[in-house]
Amino acid sequence: MWTRIARAAAAVAMLSGVPVASAQGTLFPERWIDGTLPQEPETQVQALDEDSFVIRQSIKTNFEAPFLYLLFGQDKALLLDTGAEGGRIRPVVDRLVAQWLAAKGRADIPLVVAHSHSHGDHVAGDEAFRERPNSIVVGHGAEDVARFFGIKNWPQDLAHFDLGGRNLTIIPTPGHQAAAIMIYDPRLKILFSGDTLYPGRLYVPVNFLADNRASLNRLAAFATGHPIRAVLGAHVEMTQTPGRDYPHEATSHPDEHRLELPKHSIAQLQKGLTASLDIPEQPQVHDDFIIYPVAPRRD
Repeated sequence: MWTRIARAAAAVAMLSGVPVASAQGTLFPERWIDGTLPQEPETQVQALDEDSFVIRQSIKTNFEAPFLYLLFGQDKALLLDTGAEGGRIRPVVDRLVAQWLAAKGRADIPLVVAHSHSHGDHVAGDEAFRERPNSIVVGHGAEDVARFFGIKNWPQDLAHFDLGGRNLTIIPTPGHQAAAIMIYDPRLKILFSGDTLYPGRLYVPVNFLADNRASLNRLAAFATGHPIRAVLGAHVEMTQTPGRDYPHEATSHPDEHRLELPKHSIAQLQKGLTASLDIPEQPQVHDDFIIYPVAPRRD
C-alpha cells in the first residue's frame, strides 16, 4: 500500500498532469499485485497521469497476469489489449472512463480497443467491448491493424493516431506475432512495447526471426530520435535477480522485477537478436529479459 507521502505525491502529480514517480524512482508508487497474498483484487489500476492508466490482471485469474493501457485524449480514448482468459476487464475500463468523464465534466468519449498483438492473453476480453456503445474493436490480423491505423507499407511505415491533443505513433513490430505493434506516447515519453520487449521471456518463433530482427532495427532507429523515459511491456516474468525468471505458469511472483525497462534495453535486444538463435529452446539470458527462440509457428 502507499505510504501517506507517496499518496500525497501521487495526488499532486495527478492534478498537475505530471507522470507519477515514486521515491524509489519507479513510475508506480504502489507495488503491483503479484499473487503473493492469500487474496488480491482481480485487477489493479495505477495512473501515469490524469489521462493515462495502467491495468494489471491478477495472476490469480490467469498466470499471464498481463498489463493493459488506457489512454485518453480530447476526442477519443485508446485501450491497448483486453486481457487474458479468466479476467473481467470491461468493468474496470467502464469505471475509469466514467471517472474520467466526471472529472472533465463530459458525457461520453469514443473508445478504440486495439492490441499490442493478437495472442489469446491479449484479446480474450474483446467480446465484452464489441457490444459496448460508442466503441470499436480493431481486428486481429496485420492487414486489419494496417488498415485501421492507415499504415500503407506494413511493416516499414509508421503511423500517427491522434486522440485529440495527444498524437501517438504506431510502430509495426512483427516477429513475436505478425500483427504486433508498439505505441509511442510523446506526452509521457513512454514506449508501450507489448510482448516484443518486457522483463520476461521474449518468445521468438525461429521462422519469424528475420522479421523480429528487422522490427528491432527499425525500432532502434526510431529510438535514437525520440526521448523515451521508459519502456512498458505487457508482462513481468523476471525476478529482481539479474537473469533469473519465474517458472512457466508460476502462480505467484515474489521479488518481482519492476515493469518499466530503460531505453537502452532496446539496443540490448537489438544486439541480442543478431546472435545465432536458430535452435529452439536454447535461451539467451540477459539481466532484464531472456530471448527465447521457439519452434516454427504459423503466426
